[in-house]
Amino acid sequence: MLRIDDDYLPGSDLTYLAFRISFQETLERIVLSRQVNDGNGEYGYLTEVPFLRGVAPHVQLDLLADCWQKHSSKRDFEATLIDESIIYAICETAARIAEDEPTVITHGLITGPKTTRIKVDAFLPGELRNLHLRLANEGDFLLISQFEDMNPDDASDLKMQFGLDEPRFEEMFDVLGRWTVDPGMSANLKGLLTEREIVRAGFVISEVLQPRTARD
Repeated sequence: MLRIDDDYLPGSDLTYLAFRISFQETLERIVLSRQVNDGNGEYGYLTEVPFLRGVAPHVQLDLLADCWQKHSSKRDFEATLIDESIIYAICETAARIAEDEPTVITHGLITGPKTTRIKVDAFLPGELRNLHLRLANEGDFLLISQFEDMNPDDASDLKMQFGLDEPRFEEMFDVLGRWTVDPGMSANLKGLLTEREIVRAGFVISEVLQPRTARD
């Protein structure tokens, strides 16, 4: 279970949908980008959070898998700022796709490992956005980009004025430079993807990692 303050991320069909659609769409963008070799590395669900636009897409998938595992667990996990960013980003991503490409939502539900009662209609985008709007987060992850170009001392003063916990932001900087993924990523995706989809995702990500590994 994933907790933000005293609120728990609901274990609902909508939550499952937001995670699943965001993962699948980001994975497909990775495949497409490699096919056309467009050199654009800034895509994926986390681009909804300005500060995290530069996170490598396959790392975005790893972070999503970890967040899903926490959400699916019977243990109580206090959400990190990365987790809060992911929840916001997947809800916004899924809502946008529900508005623009509802057939993608329908296909994602039909092919997934879980049977749901979700109606793909005009109300779905609002329902998806309400998932994160109802949680007790203060959107600190959206504020951090404002401090990037500021003098460090001025930025620290402003963070204190906003009551922001600076140590919590460290992980946000850490993921910007990440390239590798957790060896347990596939296990973390249980319940979100089918076994076949998990195997395919692992293959796609291994193909992304192979060139960098060879150069290193």
